[in-house]
Amino acid sequence: MTFAVPLVTLGLVLVVSAVVAGFFYQLGSRPGTPEWVSNSRNNPGVLWALPGFLGYYGVQSVATTFPLALALGTGRRAFTTGTLAFHGLLAAYVAVVGLALLGVERLTGQWFVGLYLIDVVVLGGGDPLRLVSVLFLGSLTLLSLGALFAAAWVRFGARGPLLLGLGCGALLAASALLLAPHLGDLAAGFQLWWLAALGVLVTAAACAGELALLRRASVR
Repeated sequence: MTFAVPLVTLGLVLVVSAVVAGFFYQLGSRPGTPEWVSNSRNNPGVLWALPGFLGYYGVQSVATTFPLALALGTGRRAFTTGTLAFHGLLAAYVAVVGLALLGVERLTGQWFVGLYLIDVVVLGGGDPLRLVSVLFLGSLTLLSLGALFAAAWVRFGARGPLLLGLGCGALLAASALLLAPHLGDLAAGFQLWWLAALGVLVTAAACAGELALLRRASVR
């Protein structure tokens, strides 16, 4: 079931995108025109649809399995490592599915009706390497963050995720204030690898935080 959810989610995104495209068709926009292609390739549907499942699964992978794993004799470090390994497997699966759908999308002429789902700007603009990088690193980051918040809940109860969320919000606000005077320079010199590096950094920090929280967590 875990591996079916991304497929169902992407299928629903395709249906919703088709409905939206049909609406604009009725307003006079036509497939293949520069305006249609430009608007369609800015479709952020996948970017909005997948994070909910990935975050939820990241939480579930710790909150519901940690007590059983410890009861079966699994060490806390081994549990954290195993969770990260499975998250990597799931993230790779999402990336492969995305790559396969990109191929189908191109072979069918954008699903036979000029409908863009995967070949969009936010997923790398049709570049297979960028697509795989975005889906893999993005999925792994979201799964790891979900696991971190679940570890906070296991360690401190309901107040754990609340305090962690407040701390993350404060960190983001402080970072925004520090970077605000340099936004122009950052935008001018922006490189895509910055996002990849940020994803790796956040994933590493989340896994380290997860292990630190679970080291002292009691089995419920």
